[in-house]
Amino acid sequence: MKKLLFQFDTDPMPSVFDTVVGYDGGADIITGYPNVTPDNVGALVDGTIYTRGGSEKKSTAIFVGGGSMAAGEAVFKAVRKRFFGPFRVSCMLDSNGSNTTAAAGVALVAKAAGSLEGKRALVLAGTGPVGMRSAALLAKEGATVTLAGRQLAKAEEAAKAIEARFKVAIRAIETPDSEARGAAVAEADVAFSAGAIGLELVSEAQWTAAKTLAFLADYNAQPPLGFGGIEATDKGKERHGKTVFGALGIGGLKLKLHRACVAKLFESSELVLDAEEIYALAKEMA
Repeated sequence: MKKLLFQFDTDPMPSVFDTVVGYDGGADIITGYPNVTPDNVGALVDGTIYTRGGSEKKSTAIFVGGGSMAAGEAVFKAVRKRFFGPFRVSCMLDSNGSNTTAAAGVALVAKAAGSLEGKRALVLAGTGPVGMRSAALLAKEGATVTLAGRQLAKAEEAAKAIEARFKVAIRAIETPDSEARGAAVAEADVAFSAGAIGLELVSEAQWTAAKTLAFLADYNAQPPLGFGGIEATDKGKERHGKTVFGALGIGGLKLKLHRACVAKLFESSELVLDAEEIYALAKEMA
């Protein structure tokens, strides 16, 4: 029985990255569908749940992806709503790679720290999918989380969305410039950079001067990195008395995690992999 992975992508083109990792994770055939919405996904789901019976269902799985986590969450909800009784297959949500990336980053920092309970965690440029998922997982680990964005209204909107989805408290602040970001880092024990490519958020001088800051993680692999003075390949490397993780250092676990999640989809017909489940696996693998 061939392992079939159906990729429901909310973007105009299905992700090549997700397709490659899907094959590396053990899928025999991957079929990608673009522009998937809650309104049109129903017929696609029906095709997965009515075609195989009994134990054969575990050889069919659904992956929801695309660039927008909000759109992906809406499709993922519609997919699960279509299931009933034994008419279901395993499914996974990883829009923009945010679940696997954030899970890998937070799991590595949590392991290095021993515990994040009570730690002051800062997520810079945290209004995007990876930043929001990171903030949620840090809060789930017991950290006091501050989500920073260039515009306070957007940061507050992201914080409210996290609070509604994960039932955790997130503080939102505005950091429109380097001075504001430096001040925020100076008050943190743990800092994540989730900014766009090509933008240094915090200089090396700023984070090295932050006395309480002990752990840094940067999701940007292309220079200039979000935290000046670190390398993308850093994985638990000590720099200026602080433990740092670069995007490629995090990316190794992220790719292994993504592959492992795909493999797990074919172990049963009832698995649901969202942030919490993916993070639990990341902690085992870190």
